[in-house]
Amino acid sequence: MSVTVATNNKIELAKLLADLRRTNRQQSGLHKKLTPISQADAYKVAHLVEKELGWDVGGWKIAATNTTMQKALRTNTPIYGRVYSQFITKSPVEIIFDNLCSPIPEPEYQVFLGKDLPPRSRPYEISEVADSIKSMHPGLELAECRFIHDDKFPPLEVILSDGAGSGTLVYGPAIQGWKDKDIANNEVTLFCNGVFKRKGNALTAMEHPLIPVTWLANELSRTGIGLKRGQLISTGTLTGMLVPKKGETYTADFGIFGRVSGTYK
Repeated sequence: MSVTVATNNKIELAKLLADLRRTNRQQSGLHKKLTPISQADAYKVAHLVEKELGWDVGGWKIAATNTTMQKALRTNTPIYGRVYSQFITKSPVEIIFDNLCSPIPEPEYQVFLGKDLPPRSRPYEISEVADSIKSMHPGLELAECRFIHDDKFPPLEVILSDGAGSGTLVYGPAIQGWKDKDIANNEVTLFCNGVFKRKGNALTAMEHPLIPVTWLANELSRTGIGLKRGQLISTGTLTGMLVPKKGETYTADFGIFGRVSGTYK
């Protein structure tokens, strides 16, 4: 494949993905010629989608932070995607189910950055990243996917091009003195309409939310993008993936750290 053809295919895929996002639509499968050949190419397409949309990047999502989720998502590393500012909101939130594309609610720790973490030649240390965080919050990621989960579901590279299935981020109250709290072992419980569904903790899912945030800081530094002050980062699911129904309310109970909820209207 020539460089010109490969570039044109990236542009065509980016335009398609941007249009699907603007119009809240899904499609079944994707023509093989548009499928990126690598994760690096997929992330380049995701950047093109951002430019095509012209929307402000208000944050980032991280997924596949452990081997179980990596197997489910067909990868051997964590993955990330952009979250646009208009889809970042405080808890509680009501979201119109019929406008969503294969929604998935996931309890996640989320952090607001208090300073930039720009691209640089040396890796960021976890202590630097911790010092860059303005606040940590209990949160819900209401993930989506622009491709129907059928027998034509495309490979991971296409999903990465689609922002790794990014949708809406919902954040709860700031966790006061989070650096001195046992974040890793804190039990988080997910309820649907008040009925227990799942539970988990950061120790099992990612060891600690600072680990995926540091990974993301270094990935975005390496690729020349960087992180910006004020952005919200959702650090990965604590309880795995569930498929919601219209009319359901999902509440993530982070115990002493607070609750966050989202209703699919």
